[in-house]
Parts: sequence; C-alpha cells; structure tokens
Amino acid sequence: MDLFYSSTRSSEVKVKASEAILKGLADDGGLFAPERIPAMDKSLKELAAMDYKQVAYEVMKLFLTDFTEEELRSCIDKAYDSKFDTDEIAPLVKADGAYYLELFHGATIAFKDMALSILPHLLTTSARKNNVKNDIVILTATSGDTGKAALAGFADVPGTKIIVFYPKNGVSPIQEKQMVTQKGDNTFVVGIKGNFDDAQTGVKNMFNNKELAQTLDAAGFQFSSANSINIGRLVPQIVYYVYAYTRLLGDGEIAADETINVVVPTGNFGNILAAYYAKNMGLPIGRLICASNENKVLYDFFESGTYDKNREFVLTTSPSMDILISSNLERLIYKIAGMDAKANKKFMDSLKTDGKYSITDDMKKELADFYGNYASEAETAGIIKAIYEDTGYVIDTHTAVAAKVYKKYVQDTKDTTKAVIASTASPFKFTRSVMDAIDKAKYDAMSDFELVDELSKIANVVVPQAIEDIRTAPVRHDRVCDKTEMEATVRDILGV
Repeated sequence: MDLFYSSTRSSEVKVKASEAILKGLADDGGLFAPERIPAMDKSLKELAAMDYKQVAYEVMKLFLTDFTEEELRSCIDKAYDSKFDTDEIAPLVKADGAYYLELFHGATIAFKDMALSILPHLLTTSARKNNVKNDIVILTATSGDTGKAALAGFADVPGTKIIVFYPKNGVSPIQEKQMVTQKGDNTFVVGIKGNFDDAQTGVKNMFNNKELAQTLDAAGFQFSSANSINIGRLVPQIVYYVYAYTRLLGDGEIAADETINVVVPTGNFGNILAAYYAKNMGLPIGRLICASNENKVLYDFFESGTYDKNREFVLTTSPSMDILISSNLERLIYKIAGMDAKANKKFMDSLKTDGKYSITDDMKKELADFYGNYASEAETAGIIKAIYEDTGYVIDTHTAVAAKVYKKYVQDTKDTTKAVIASTASPFKFTRSVMDAIDKAKYDAMSDFELVDELSKIANVVVPQAIEDIRTAPVRHDRVCDKTEMEATVRDILGV
C-alpha cells in the first residue's frame, strides 16, 4: 500500500516519498510527515538474522513505497559500502552499564553519515522518477556535522551542487578543517557571522522565497535540502534503532520482545524522532531519553509543555547540539496534535512571531514516552573522564551528554531497563575537548594533531581515515559572509 506524505502545515498537500525527498521542505514552510507510521512486516527474529543493508531495505521499503525494490536496494548498496570502516556499519559496544551504538564509522566520523551516505542516491533516483531536468542545488545549514557529511555525500555527484553555511566561530577546529578542505567542483562552503539558528533561518527563508525559486528555475536550478528536515534524512535513521535492537536480540543480550530504552543527545530532534518512529512501528522501545546540553530548550519543553527559544545562546563543547530551534520537533508536535495541520501551523506561527508556543494538556499526555534532562559543561567533561578511567572507553562530548543524562534518568526513576545510547560522533572529531576532560594539565600544550595521536594511544583505537585525510589537506573554501548576505552569496555562487 502506498504511503503518502502531508505537510505539517496544510492537510491539502499530499505527495509521494520521492516528491517529498526532492522538495525537502513543503511550499507552505511545513515539513513532510508520513500520513501513518507503517508497522514492521518482518519479525524481530527474522531481522536479527540480517545484515545492516538487509535491515535497511526492510525498514525503508515501508516508508519509500514509490521506489522499486531494485532502486532502493541500489541506493542502499551504494551508501553502506567501504566508506564505512566496519562491516557492521553501526556496531554496539557494551560499556559502563549501557550499550553504545557507534554511529560514527562512516566517511566523516559522525552519525550524519548514516543518512547522508544514502541521501544523494535517494535524491538523484527521485529526480529521475519525477523527470526533473534542472540541476539540484543542495542548500544546507550545519552546526558542524551535517555539513561535512553532506559535502562528502554529494561531492561530484552529477546534476547536483551543494552549498553549506556554518557558524564561523561555532564549530570545532576539526569540524571546520573537514569542511573547508572538501574536494569536488560542485561543493561550496561559507562561514557566516552568526550562530547555527541564524544559518538555519537564512536557509529556510531561501526555500520559502518564490521569486528566488523562479530565478533559479530560469537558470536551470532548483533547491533541495540535506538537513534533517528532509524525509530522506529521517527514514534512514530509523534503520539503526531497529538494527541495534535486533543485534542485542541476536547476540542473546535481550529476550524476544524485551523492552529497551533509548538515549539520544539531541539538538535538531531528528535522531530521537527516528527512534520514536521506530517505536511506533512496533519496536519494543520503552522510554525515549532526550539529552540536552546547556542549550536546554528541549528539556524545558518536556518539563513545562512550553517551547521557548527566547534565551541566551550558549556555545558549548558539544556544538552540534547548540541549537535553539529544533526543526524536527515540528513533526512530533504535528503527530501529538492529532495530525491537525491547522493546529500545528498556529504553534509554528507563534514560534516565528513570539519565539515560543505552549501545547495543550492533551498533547502533553502524548509525551509520556519521553524523558528530558540536560548535562552542564562540567558534567559533560566529568563523565568523559569517569568512563575512561573506569573502563578505558573514550566517548565524545555529545555522547557524554547522553551518558550523563542517562545516569540522571536512572537516579530519578530507578528504571534499570537495558539502554542503548546513541554515540553520535567519534572522540577524534572533538579531540581537544575530550582530552581536556581526561587531563587538561597534561594535554593543554599539545597541537590538535598531537592530541589526535595521543588519543589514539590512550584509547587503543586507530586514527580514523577522515582525520588522516585532513592533516595536510589545503584549504579550498574561505568564503565568509554576514548572516544577512546569505541569499546574495548563493546568487553569486550560482551566477544568477
């Protein structure tokens, strides 16, 4: 049965999966959401006997119903190949009383690779299916990880260009070096004077600019998105929760149908939304533990039912979570509002005009599966040091936020259900913050790449190829613009 996608802001809009992937964002500014969450049609025992690619097909076919089996399997095969440094794609590591789902074994050593390795193939397949003749311009804002993963995915893909905006002083040195050294004649990277929310707002404004769309069309271009607002990013993320559960089952770590909890370090809300969708498909997930850093807008939302972005923006050591507008939360609001697009639009209009909205008591009851908490900068550093000293396992700053919040959850609830923690980036991506946490006095004077080698030694882990590649790579992108000049910059890049 075909699954259609509606805009979260208009019930009249109804498109096929390939159209939703191509557009990225609905014309009315809404996000595309599935009209229903499909149930899994294979048993967990059957899935436990499959490898990552096979599980990916079984999950994604239920959401991308207008793709043929051949098209979808081809996209999956091209995505999950030797770009990943392990055949498992997303291995589970048992440490410190939880199971860490390592989502950073792809080309850019962050979880964004899990979806952005496949999105270019989904997008180009969607373009063929819909007879698109224009070149597709991927327009993306990044808080650090999406940008590099998208650049790596789309580099030199025929019929595409990619333009990435990032906050010039809001990403780690390794993250910036990864982006500005990116190869590919179709890749463009721009630092903005502003924060991630400024970059994201600028990108959304360009998507909603009808005059700009007409100008681009006349020049043979059309926008699409690689941000987590694109349903082609969200669907592949559902896969790794199903895969993690079935690995635990296959390895005898859990019994058939045993419930697990899932802990996710959360900024834009896409990753934890994917876990929520997996639960709604029938995966035995109990609590969805939403971990925030000091930009705790989501923690406050789960506590109060009010989403309020009117607050100071904090630059932390977990920059991919330094976000005050969690775009993907809109899909959850739409669902708990009974898929009432008009009601959801009122909330989003209020967010735009007043910077906040409050959900109803009935909607709050729909959030019972979620638990929110946050970790301070000191707590984040403390848990990295404690886990390393206790177990020898080294985690990055984002994973550390999740690890600390998980400890708070157990303390608050006394719930000792087995838990999977989404480990969203390699510690090598945030080497200085990680090594400062372990022993600042000892490592403070070392250069970034000296720290890389020291981390490799103490963690007994080979330096990832993604880091080796940027040691001596020349800077290829040095554009910087004000947050008010983003559209002018895009016009200049495209020559329109």
